[in-house]
Amino acid sequence: MKPNNTLKSQLSEVIYTPESLLKHPLKLFQQMWRDLLASRELARRLMMRDISAQYRQSFLGIIWAFLPPIFMATGFTLASNANVINVGKTDLPYPAYVMFSTALWQTFVEALNGPIQAVTVAKPMLARVNFPREALILAKIGEVFFNFAIKLILIVALFIWFRVSVSWTVILTPVALIHLVLLGTFIGILLAPFGVLYQDVSKALTLFTGFWLFLTPVVYPIPSAGTFGFLVKLNPVTPLLVTARELATTGVVSDPWRFWIVSVITIVGLLLTWIGFRLAMPYVVERVSS
Repeated sequence: MKPNNTLKSQLSEVIYTPESLLKHPLKLFQQMWRDLLASRELARRLMMRDISAQYRQSFLGIIWAFLPPIFMATGFTLASNANVINVGKTDLPYPAYVMFSTALWQTFVEALNGPIQAVTVAKPMLARVNFPREALILAKIGEVFFNFAIKLILIVALFIWFRVSVSWTVILTPVALIHLVLLGTFIGILLAPFGVLYQDVSKALTLFTGFWLFLTPVVYPIPSAGTFGFLVKLNPVTPLLVTARELATTGVVSDPWRFWIVSVITIVGLLLTWIGFRLAMPYVVERVSS
């Protein structure tokens, strides 16, 4: 029985060759862009499923988005008032400073962990179903922005409570926020293939991000001198997080050059890791399914 013309038109022929697509970059980029567009609907469905599962299986649900910034701000405010720590002068009331910065830091960490978690959880599906892998990454990026939108409720309430004035540059804050998410996604995609193969990656990342937090001006302003100040300024998260905070509040960007340098490196790095991710995943899937 021959398939009819309608069925033929719905079928697409996929030809696999041993030749690397790196030898044909234009064809590679066209395929990447085509798969990115094709993955949008699947990404949306995965995102809705993950968000629903995340809050449906939790007793406190959406409240968990508020608790970490509140607890961190409370702890460091008490420590600062008791002179246990000396954080220096901040542009905002200290509780608002810590809560806002913590929300930005959490968003970065979620973007960093997202690709690794997505690929690890989807291992059985990756081994059985051929679909654009980009859908997994897009779903996690969407989930990150959804979670930040929830935290934004707390941030707005906080600014109203402490009467924090905002500049017109607040409308530019999403630019810095997007770059912060892209930086986390870039690093996450880079580590994702290794995270599928070795559980040590996720465990080591938990330890490393805990240390990384204290090299990021989340609970203190940027030190002006010393070795610690140099390390904080060398931290790629610093200019992105600080710029997002400054655009939303003071309206004065203290280090625009460093912000754009890190942003350009992030975008180029994201493109390169995307290529590496596409080339590496077939081998990773073959290894974990064997």
